[in-house]
Amino acid sequence: MLVDGVPTRTVWWAGDGVVGMINQPLLPHRFERVEMATWRHTASAIQTMVVRGAGAIGATGALGMAQAAVAADEAYFFEQVAEAANGLRATRPTAQNLFYGIDTVLKAIQGEGDHIGRAREAAVAAAVAVCDDDAECCRRIGELGAPLLKDRRRVNTHCNAGWLAFVDWGSALSPIYRAHRDGVGLFVYVDETRPRQQGSQLTAWELGQEGVPHAIIADNATGHYLKEGAIDIVIVGSDRIAANGDVANKIGTYTSALAARAAGVPFYVAAPTTTIAAHTASGADIPIEERDDDEVLYVWGWSDDGRFIRVRTAPAGSRAKNPAFDVTPAALISGIITEKRIIPASPAGIRSVAR
Repeated sequence: MLVDGVPTRTVWWAGDGVVGMINQPLLPHRFERVEMATWRHTASAIQTMVVRGAGAIGATGALGMAQAAVAADEAYFFEQVAEAANGLRATRPTAQNLFYGIDTVLKAIQGEGDHIGRAREAAVAAAVAVCDDDAECCRRIGELGAPLLKDRRRVNTHCNAGWLAFVDWGSALSPIYRAHRDGVGLFVYVDETRPRQQGSQLTAWELGQEGVPHAIIADNATGHYLKEGAIDIVIVGSDRIAANGDVANKIGTYTSALAARAAGVPFYVAAPTTTIAAHTASGADIPIEERDDDEVLYVWGWSDDGRFIRVRTAPAGSRAKNPAFDVTPAALISGIITEKRIIPASPAGIRSVAR
């Protein structure tokens, strides 16, 4: 995707055991690339959401494993690699892609037996392949999903499931980018997505870079626009898809799905098949990450005098609850756009594409 006209990826292998990524909390006001020197730095970047989004943290987890393999002492190679895997897994509990990325590199390492040198090379090759696969899957999601927008040009999306949430292209935004580049006149209603405001800070920035017409709306305005007939289709991403078709995504997705159903508007989920957790029977089995209540009680932003500051918006004595995700039941989902095809949100549909 493009940043000021320059093709850019979200995360990448920078060589010499270093992982590069975009510093997302600074967006949309400042674009900055940062480098993580060790797997522990990379794990911290995932946990603090310097990098976030299902595919992006999956790729970053894979790259963190490559870092660990490159840096591990030969005498303690497998112990140190296992320590890195456990540390990276602990950063975010909900997103399936993270575990997929870690396990893919682990399998590549284990496939080399006791040949440590080859194991290091295999780890890097597998991590880079996870990144490339994520980008290609998202490109295909765009191609397969774009026809849905031919006659449904007023689109709503929640949170950020664009290229910043993956290595490139994105999931929910990929059909929008493909259709826009093909000349389809679209307008996107961007949910602000409290409490971290990934919609207003990241999705709106991405759409602006691509020149896609859009407007940011408060999360609680989505139902209004659906009811008034201003929205033709809703497309969201996913952090984990259960075997029965239930979908975990950013908190507030379930509310949008209910409103879309009431308004008779199609509600689609876009995700690569790496997001499917075949071992997770239903949404009830998906762990929901509970984040720090400060994310609800405070907001970060740029002051008029150019300072990036935190401001408390709630009473000093108040506490908050902050679930990062919710689960949308399969019955509310019109279809899941994968890189293979659009499938029904059902056990049979999931089985037909699961890796």
